[in-house]
Amino acid sequence: MSKNDYILEAQGIHKTYRLGIAEVSVLKGADLAAKKGEFVAIVGASGSGKSTLLHILGALDKPDNGSVRFEGRDLGKMGGGELNRYRNKMVGFVFQFYHLLDELSVLENVVLPAMVSAGVVGWIMGRGNAKKRGLELLEQVGLKDRASHKPYQLSGGERQRTAIARALMNEPKLLLADEPTGNLDSATGNGILELLERLNRAGQTIVMVTHDERVARRAGRIITLADGKVK
Repeated sequence: MSKNDYILEAQGIHKTYRLGIAEVSVLKGADLAAKKGEFVAIVGASGSGKSTLLHILGALDKPDNGSVRFEGRDLGKMGGGELNRYRNKMVGFVFQFYHLLDELSVLENVVLPAMVSAGVVGWIMGRGNAKKRGLELLEQVGLKDRASHKPYQLSGGERQRTAIARALMNEPKLLLADEPTGNLDSATGNGILELLERLNRAGQTIVMVTHDERVARRAGRIITLADGKVK
């Protein structure tokens, strides 16, 4: 396989956090590569650095050493504006605890990434199309009839489906999911995994972090993180 097949490459990722006077080395030279259209699961024990690695892949955090390349471009060489565009347009994030805004409706939560990227004038001009896409995404995840509800009126599974629809709003090339079933019972979590599998079959590239081997086996490839490195 040539390097051009990879949409995402991380090489030699190191990350250390300072906790009081102690330094905790979380990542110690982790490497990872995912090709376009892959569904990759990163597994490892609690504290192995899975979420830290995912945050670095999504430019939510910076490595102390090492590089992350997206479509051949080094994130470390991007300016602030480019990184904001990467986080908003190229990557969709799904978190364990949803991170929905309770004061907004389900539809408003879904279209939020489009609102952020458009700016005030752009949003006034394009909000009709954004809301149309938001409703299409809610239909795709089985929640069109919940569009006007508030997140606190939804079940956990419905909240995570809303979060997935929001992550897809700007048609990202990469979906990063951090323990997407970790806050759900097994039946509800299975529904979320079926949704991710369906998205992947349609061509969506997904990198998912999980501590659960059964969840990981739903992905096309499993990467194990231990002692700060990929095994």
